Amino acid sequence: MTTPDDALPAVQHGARLLVVDDDPDMLRLLSLRLTGAGYQVTAVSSAESALNQLEVEHPQLVLSDVRLPGRDGLQLFDEIRKNHPTLPVILLTAHGTIPDAVEATSRGVFTYLTKPYDARELLEKIAQALALGAPASAPAKGTDERWRTEIVSRSNRMAEMLAEARMVAKSDASVLLRGDSGTGKELLARAIHRASARAAKPFVAVNCGAIPEALLESELFGHMKGAFTDAVANHKGLFQQADGGTLLLDEIGDMPPALQVKLLRVLQEHAVRPVGGSQSIQVDVRIISATHRDLDAAMEAGQFREDLYYRLNVVTLHLPPLSDRREDIPLLANHFLQRLAGKYGKRLSGFAPEALKALATAPWPGNVRQLFNVVEQVCALSTSPLIPLALVQRALRVPTVEVQTYAQAKQRFERDYLVGLLKLTDGNVADAARLADRNRTEFYRLLQKHELTPGTFKSDGPAAFGDPVADERHG
Repeated sequence: MTTPDDALPAVQHGARLLVVDDDPDMLRLLSLRLTGAGYQVTAVSSAESALNQLEVEHPQLVLSDVRLPGRDGLQLFDEIRKNHPTLPVILLTAHGTIPDAVEATSRGVFTYLTKPYDARELLEKIAQALALGAPASAPAKGTDERWRTEIVSRSNRMAEMLAEARMVAKSDASVLLRGDSGTGKELLARAIHRASARAAKPFVAVNCGAIPEALLESELFGHMKGAFTDAVANHKGLFQQADGGTLLLDEIGDMPPALQVKLLRVLQEHAVRPVGGSQSIQVDVRIISATHRDLDAAMEAGQFREDLYYRLNVVTLHLPPLSDRREDIPLLANHFLQRLAGKYGKRLSGFAPEALKALATAPWPGNVRQLFNVVEQVCALSTSPLIPLALVQRALRVPTVEVQTYAQAKQRFERDYLVGLLKLTDGNVADAARLADRNRTEFYRLLQKHELTPGTFKSDGPAAFGDPVADERHG
């Protein structure tokens, strides 16, 4: 059944859909219908192709047949759910596979439709799924991306995390940001604030581990004049300063237990009582917390309250370490260089190729913060427009990670394997060849290729390479 185009439900114009079906005619029909409805459609014929496509583009919805060659639609959904948990999936099924599709909905598939599908119902379900799902991780042309302007990235992992961040920003749900120090948790918190309905109100950040316990309560909740020796005037705490906006509680895992109890009460009552005060003050604050600590382990150890944890951890976002998003390193390095060039009054054109490679292969235990520090060092010390390798190596002060070509890695493995066999067999070529499941002539060729002499591996001293007498003695 079809309907006129003007009777079809409204769509998210330009939303990207990935369609999977091994029937060429059905794939063509779905593509034409969805393209005509205003969607951008990528069509593939197998689950494997779909998973490969997910690595290079970021669709907002997957529409898949249940019966596919190789992995079926349910297995495809399971793979998608592991790596793309917010990506909605709709299944198309024949009558005989309805029980499988029903089971899939209980596992998280958005919905299923039976063939032959109703065009209007299909478009309605797609529109509903897109309305509930995350926005495109790679924004469509013309999309306002100012909310995340400080976050520079091209990696898939960051793109998906940012899509989740933008989706949760629409609500007032508390967010817990996890990640190593220096990964950019405060930048992400600011981005969530800018993408929220609270953007016009204050964003206030406090590091709970940087303020002494005796002062942290006053800093958070405020104090009244005379509450303690230095309280010469009333002081608004950070909760009041952030009223209507967002409060970032950074390093929340370092908050003392006594203050955890008071913070929990504030979150429950939406009101603060200043130190020395007798009246509570209502506050409307969205809480984002951040930590590099393992809060689950802290709860087990009795160092962090379980009830507070669940108040703060409505939604968790994980920021990956820089070593897991190496494709972002050249982008970030050049971004920082252009920012810092003005600060130091220099005209810098970029990094030499070898210098950029050294940056891309460094370990980066300090993550993006360390990268910024390294770029600032080379910017301050550079005497030429192009940053050279030597200057980067000086700033890194650590050995770079060796990145080999496939051929180099294969050759090294082969040589190490042969060395291991010769050590194991005390240089006995016949035994080594037998263990390698190769004839002796072929094994000799491999040894010659890698310039290995069996005699150097014999405990009774070196022998001539390929000495037939020696081979006979040890064979």
